[in-house]
Amino acid sequence: MSKRFNFLDGADFIHMMRSGAARLQSNVSTVNALNVFPVPDGDTGTNMNLTMSSGIEELQRRKSDQVGKSAEALSKGLLMGARGNSGVILSQLFRGFGKSVHDLDTVNAQQFAQALQQGVDTAYQAVVKPVEGTVLTVAREAAKHALSYARRTDDLADLMREVLNKAEETLNRTPDMLPVLKQVGVVDAGGKGLVLIYEGMLAALTGDFDYDAEPEARDKAVQPAGQSLHEAANAQSKLATEDIEFGYCTEFMVNLVPGKVPGYQFEESKFRRDLEKFGDSLLVVADDDLVKIHIHAEYPGEVMNYAMNYGDLTRIKIENMREQHSHLLHADESDTTYASPKAEEEERPAEEEVEAEELRPYGFVAVSVGQGISDIFESLGADEIIAGGQTMNPSTEDIVQAIRKVPAETVFILPNNSNIVMAAQQARDLVEDKQVVVIPSKTIPQGMAAMLAFQERADADSNAAAMEDALSRVRSGQVTHAVRNSSIDGMEINEGDFLGILDGRIVSSKPDLLETCKQLLDEMLSEDGEIVTLLAGEEATDDLTSAIQAYLEEAYPEVEIEIHSGGQPLYFYLFSVE
Repeated sequence: MSKRFNFLDGADFIHMMRSGAARLQSNVSTVNALNVFPVPDGDTGTNMNLTMSSGIEELQRRKSDQVGKSAEALSKGLLMGARGNSGVILSQLFRGFGKSVHDLDTVNAQQFAQALQQGVDTAYQAVVKPVEGTVLTVAREAAKHALSYARRTDDLADLMREVLNKAEETLNRTPDMLPVLKQVGVVDAGGKGLVLIYEGMLAALTGDFDYDAEPEARDKAVQPAGQSLHEAANAQSKLATEDIEFGYCTEFMVNLVPGKVPGYQFEESKFRRDLEKFGDSLLVVADDDLVKIHIHAEYPGEVMNYAMNYGDLTRIKIENMREQHSHLLHADESDTTYASPKAEEEERPAEEEVEAEELRPYGFVAVSVGQGISDIFESLGADEIIAGGQTMNPSTEDIVQAIRKVPAETVFILPNNSNIVMAAQQARDLVEDKQVVVIPSKTIPQGMAAMLAFQERADADSNAAAMEDALSRVRSGQVTHAVRNSSIDGMEINEGDFLGILDGRIVSSKPDLLETCKQLLDEMLSEDGEIVTLLAGEEATDDLTSAIQAYLEEAYPEVEIEIHSGGQPLYFYLFSVE
């Protein structure tokens, strides 16, 4: 029996991860197609693939025979290359794995199972409100089973087969956990992506996989017997906002100082338990000698007084949520925080360093798609524009580099897409030489409204509050086309239909584009509105735009209309109502 069935060294780990990444890469289009909404921008597979590719590139660059060093390299690459919610969660799963095996030259079956579990723990610690029926559930159940099964086997291939089987079984049950998945009749796309990675990892252990072979041969080699291709969904549920019981969103870091106060020795689990009495929405992420805390508390001073027993406080940020009238608690994006690696690991390319100069108080980074939309953001004051959006989410590293280019003490980030907020928050925690504030804008119109709400003379906290408040005053609409037949909320959707989407909910599906736009606008204006902004995409025509304008002028004569050329792909029109 070869050594790889009893233990893994660094070379074995590299082989496994390359195999897992190649398996995922071969099925990107399959995962992308598994989306609750039948729109042409389901990019879970793309995001996970690009994230894995970044991890493999770093793994190849820093090859080591020690499994701990190899896992550390993978974790660093995944962290910087993470794209979209699924990519960020994937990076956290392997970040925890890497921490578990950090000091090991090789791992056996029991240690491998423990590392999977620590990866799950790390991801769950980072996500404020984990939702059942997603990739987190698949990873959790697989790791739990691995811990149990590892007591009965020393064979890593046998263990990995059990991990895969449990992950597959859990994936098949995700529709029973998330109502939206059951309604559409699909499974979770992020979970499917993780299963694909596990398939490749197992195939590497059993010798059935060659990542240098042709894609067709790769697929045939690793397709489990009897497995069906699931049309799964990335169904991050939008939870209802809770009443605000604890009014201050409090964030800060603690630079640990051992022995600062006699009797206080930092232990993460005890520290977390002690903080729970001060509020809710607690997040504690410890990384070597640094601890990041996020909590919603009624008395922030009590939280910080307690934390000071363990070290020195830095990067303090307190926001009055009642004053903001903002909704910060979203299951899939807006209140999720991630820990950064040690600062000394970061090396800035010389060409991207901001030259020594007097920094402005404020600067802006905005994610945009389409030249017209980018021009608008620049006219509103955006310093750096990152190309991205529905079909291509920027990586954590892309956002970090953009932040570093802005010569300002405080940089506001506008993700302008719900699937980019997590990566923006992860980028925020990687930049330590300036204050970075993520405004969790989910749409292009929200981002524009946030920039219009900015006041140069106001302080950073007041501006953040005003910009986030502006998000709630905008209704965002999108018009695209259906890529497959589907049934959602009792609405029958046919492939090729035009879809009207209001704040993430499909409200219209018709074969006529103009009629779809009319119905969507009627829904958007059902609660009144003063200004309608229309951003025409690259496939929009002047005649159709004029017809939409004429309809608005006739049906809603009191509404002010603004029309701009956005140039965005896939989406014929983006509408906003304020």
